[in-house]
Amino acid sequence: MTGSEQSPLAQSTSTTDRKEIIRRLNDDLRRYGRGGIVTLSAGVAALCIDEVRNILDAVRCFEDFTDDNDPYREHDLGLFRHRGERIMWKIDYYDKDRCYASPDPANPDVTARVLTVLYASEY
Repeated sequence: MTGSEQSPLAQSTSTTDRKEIIRRLNDDLRRYGRGGIVTLSAGVAALCIDEVRNILDAVRCFEDFTDDNDPYREHDLGLFRHRGERIMWKIDYYDKDRCYASPDPANPDVTARVLTVLYASEY
């Protein structure tokens, strides 16, 4: 499938339905670690395991989605404070080889989701 082609799933769903699919896939990765890869920045990975666990728990439980931080309603970005530091998480959509952007983020058959957790200062 080339970047200009849409999957049968994308062809048969409305924009609203596609956003709901993307949001559900993103929430599955963020909450349960399903359907993608979770990575930590060097700064977060350097913390002790208990601190990493606390940060990942905060990512899993994040529900503070607003028009400002989630304008497309895809639940693909979040920002919160942990011990006075701003922590950010974001989900990116790649092709299955993780070389290029996904041709269809609503289609898990052609998308590799990557959730990155980092200090906002590392962005």
